[in-house]
Amino acid sequence: MSTLKVPAVAPSHRDDAMQIYRAFKGIGCDAAAIINIIAHRDATQRSLIEQEYESTYGHELRKRLSSELTGHLKKAVLLWMHEPGERDAFILKKALKGAVKDQKAVTEIVCSRTPSQIGQLKRAYFSNVGSNLEDDIEAELSGEHKKLLHAFLTTSRYEGPEYDETLVEEDAKALNKAARKFGLTGKTFIQIFSDRSRAHLCAVIDIYKTMFKKTLEKAIRDETHKNFEYALKTILRCAEGPPRFYAKALRKAMKGIGTADTDLIRIVVTRAEVDMHYIKAEYRKKYGKTLNDAVYSDTSGHYRTFLLALLGNNN
Repeated sequence: MSTLKVPAVAPSHRDDAMQIYRAFKGIGCDAAAIINIIAHRDATQRSLIEQEYESTYGHELRKRLSSELTGHLKKAVLLWMHEPGERDAFILKKALKGAVKDQKAVTEIVCSRTPSQIGQLKRAYFSNVGSNLEDDIEAELSGEHKKLLHAFLTTSRYEGPEYDETLVEEDAKALNKAARKFGLTGKTFIQIFSDRSRAHLCAVIDIYKTMFKKTLEKAIRDETHKNFEYALKTILRCAEGPPRFYAKALRKAMKGIGTADTDLIRIVVTRAEVDMHYIKAEYRKKYGKTLNDAVYSDTSGHYRTFLLALLGNNN
C-alpha cells in the first residue's frame, strides 16, 4: 500500500507546471513550493506535469530541477520524477555502468522482485538502456554473485502459495550438506534460490531450523560472503515478505555514525507508491519507533521535508 498523499482534487497539471515555473524565478528557487507539488502527485500526474512544463516553457523540467536543486534533495527529487519502470532501469544502469559500481543496488532491485516484476524490469531496462539486463549482469558482475543474479533473471518461478513438502525437505537437506562441504555451497544455493518459489523457500526456512537447529540465514552468513551473501539473504528475506527486507535495509542505512543517503533515497523513492505502508508497520514493530521519526533524526532541511512527505503520516 502506498503512503503517497495526493489531494482529493488535485490542481490541473497546467497549474502545477506554472507554480513550479514560478518557484524557479528570482534568486535561488523555492524548494518548499516544488516539494509541496511533486511530493504529492502520483507517477501519472508527474508525467503530465513534465509534458506541460516542456510544451509551455520550452525546456525539460528535470534539467531545470537538476540546475536549481542541490545535494541529497536533488538526487531524491530527480529519482522521484522517473516513471517507476524507467526508474528501476536508471538505477540499474548507473549501478552497473557508472564510474563506481553499486552492486548492492543491483542486488536489491533484482532479488526483491517477483517473477512477473522481473519480466517488467527486463522490458523496461531494454527499452530505456538498449541492452538486455541479463547480458549486462554477465558483463559487469563476477563470481557466484553474477551466477545467482543471472539465474534469478532467467529462470521461471511459480508465484502461487502451493509447494511440494517432499521437495522442501530435500532442499533443506541439500542446503545443509552444501553448507558443510566446501565447493558445493555456491552451486547448490544458486540452483535452489533461483528456481524455487517464495512459498517454497518460506517452507524451507521453517523445516531447516527444525531439522538442523539453526536458521538458514545463519548458514548463509557462515558459509558465503559479500555480494553473494547479500543476494541470498535478500531473496530469503523477500520470500518471507519484502516489507521485512526493506525495514531492515532502512534501519541499516540510518544506523550508526552518518547516513547511507543513497540507500535511504533509493528505498523511500522506489517503495513509496508500492508498499511503504507495510514497510513502516514492519519497521515500527521491529525497532520500536516510527520510520518517520528515524528519517527525521537522520536528515535535515528540504531533503528531510521531501522524504517525510513521501512517507506520509507518522504512524
